[in-house]
Amino acid sequence: VPFARYLAMNKIANMKRYHVAKVYRRGKPGPLCRLFCPQDFDIAGQFDPMIPDAECLKIVHEILSDLQLGDFLIKVNDRRILNGVFAVCGIPESKFITTCSTVDKLDKMPWEEVRSEMVGEKGLSPEAADHIGEYVQLHGGLDLIERLLQDPKLSQNKLAKEGLGDMKLLFEYLTLFGITGKISFDLSLARGLDYYTGVIFEAVLLQQENDHVEESVSVGSVAGGGRYDGLVGMFDPKGRKVPCVGVSIGIERIFSILEQRVKASGEKVRTTETQVLVATPQKHLLAARLKLISELWDAGIKAEMLYKKDPKLLKQLQYCEDTGIPLAAIVGEQELTDGVVKLRDVATRKEVRM
Repeated sequence: VPFARYLAMNKIANMKRYHVAKVYRRGKPGPLCRLFCPQDFDIAGQFDPMIPDAECLKIVHEILSDLQLGDFLIKVNDRRILNGVFAVCGIPESKFITTCSTVDKLDKMPWEEVRSEMVGEKGLSPEAADHIGEYVQLHGGLDLIERLLQDPKLSQNKLAKEGLGDMKLLFEYLTLFGITGKISFDLSLARGLDYYTGVIFEAVLLQQENDHVEESVSVGSVAGGGRYDGLVGMFDPKGRKVPCVGVSIGIERIFSILEQRVKASGEKVRTTETQVLVATPQKHLLAARLKLISELWDAGIKAEMLYKKDPKLLKQLQYCEDTGIPLAAIVGEQELTDGVVKLRDVATRKEVRM
């Protein structure tokens, strides 16, 4: 939404950008705000169908593969196909959005519970609910798209037909990108937000390779997005439309999985890239440390020192161990006299003079 508003206010008709910033979403109950910090990638502009959409999916695939979070699946659907399904099942248009949000619960609830919510809370007839059930439990690839294009009811619905045509095109491009192995056309995917107008997608983690990590199995969705062609027009005084497609990567969720995994493996996480700590073994050698660290910095070496005039050597070496700094460059009075530096490997405690 902030991106769409930015495009409208600045009359920007095409733009491709990634962005990490705070986003507030109102939670329930009451006027509470939830703060998110998503990594967003969006493509705005009038382009030929499904080319930018395919690129968004390629990027999600690349990020999740590179992070090595384990097995994942990117579910893809299209708002127009869903609306077409609702229409042929006899759902009045006024109930599309509420039906949508119920369908979206299928990844967390069995069909029986979703069906009873549709009938009990949303007021759909049992026949209509069963009819929807026949469609929303389907998932597959190009073969399923072809089958639905032949479906006597769906193929009569203009919206569904458009959506399926685009979905077929999308899968052809994803095949060229070589990523269809991780992508599933899933009719239960609805994504709760009602500003999506076309393709919608969500990436879910399947289960962890690591048996010790029980909590992270339920992490579920780690990325989501879709096409929102009408949003910029809502903020533009003249209603000018800018087609957009984008994706958000859920940084917090990904971090929590990585943290759990590190905890389980017992590894130490380095919070710094420092290569060497400049240390001194005796008092009154701050000047020597400052001179040496300055030379290292100028040479592009990541160096640190403790901000104390006369720190104890043990304390300096302990700091290296705690933060995972691999080397200590030690200059004592003897080293200064000899014009050398003693380089100590913190882990093995081996030292060389250079």
